[in-house]
Amino acid sequence: MVKCAVLVVAAGRGRRFGGDIPKQYLDLGGRTVLRHSLAAFAVHPRIHWIRAVIHPDDREMYDASAMGLHVLEPVHGGETRQDSVRFGLESLAQYNPDIVLIHDGARPMIDAGTISRVINALETHPGAIPALPVADTLKRGQEGVITQTVDRANLWRAQTPQGFDFQKILSSHMQSAGRELTDDAAVLEQAGGTVALVLGAEENLKITTLADLARVTAKLGGTGEFRTGNGFDVHAFEPGDGVWLCGVKVPHDRGLKGHSDADVAMHALTDAILGAISAGDIGHHFPPSDPQWKGCESHVFLSHAVNLVQGLGGRITHVDITIICERPKVGPYRPHMQSRLSELLQVNESRVSVKATTTEGLGFTGRQEGIAAHATATIWLP
Repeated sequence: MVKCAVLVVAAGRGRRFGGDIPKQYLDLGGRTVLRHSLAAFAVHPRIHWIRAVIHPDDREMYDASAMGLHVLEPVHGGETRQDSVRFGLESLAQYNPDIVLIHDGARPMIDAGTISRVINALETHPGAIPALPVADTLKRGQEGVITQTVDRANLWRAQTPQGFDFQKILSSHMQSAGRELTDDAAVLEQAGGTVALVLGAEENLKITTLADLARVTAKLGGTGEFRTGNGFDVHAFEPGDGVWLCGVKVPHDRGLKGHSDADVAMHALTDAILGAISAGDIGHHFPPSDPQWKGCESHVFLSHAVNLVQGLGGRITHVDITIICERPKVGPYRPHMQSRLSELLQVNESRVSVKATTTEGLGFTGRQEGIAAHATATIWLP
């Protein structure tokens, strides 16, 4: 699998915007502009690391913006955007990503489709950017009058995230240190690299003025939408004295086998929530090959999924879990399970359903070889 890092550049002061607070930390629909950008990458299933480049004075505002999101520690920027990107790239070298996406923190409306198109283009090119063809007639002017009509054929409006082969863009930035280049694609071009164009999105505008902020705020003012995700998981029995189900230990003459605590119901629910926001599956966010998750309590996984929903400005409206097994008996523990899930999901217990059934002696659950669970999650997204 191609390892992809994201660098979100948010060290600017926003002098053209005005005001005391840098534009990336202004409120946009109840979340900061920067949080919108960070969350969009945090839920994308092909992203492995996210790091922001920030101004040293902004750490408190950054921490509030990134709270609950699975991101790396930020690094400080430099005097120019180009310096900031170079510092960020150098800090990512320890992770040795295959590719890197570089995004403006003040572009809060980046969508998953644009991110995927950039990543796909990097399979055949060392660089790729999203862009839109210029539709307006272009004029060159001087002293208030038109001096030339510019041919708009083959002209494009560049956006971010701009994607690159990591080693090539890192070396290109190091070679271009001290030069004034307009974007990261220009840095790679200067070094002789080819940059592909993929279709961007009109909504992916950069907030530069108060009018831009008003336009984006208006786009977020709709009624939103409901989404549904499903999850399914299975774990086999092994020697033990109980099984974890929905965060509650149920006494039994056996345990469940797994890399973590093998809470089959909570794993299914985590996948259902991730599915509802198109954020991949639990294995992407917490690979079983990673030793740090060995024996981990599954509420860590579920809380991560909840944080992603909140990062997108969404909320969980209902979840429904069905536990499939012959034994142990789940019924006596259901109220405790619903209470624990209500706490983790930050919803009322009336929005949490836990059920149990058997397969009437059929299949692996009927033979009491393990437990299966199916979950459905309904969420609202703005």
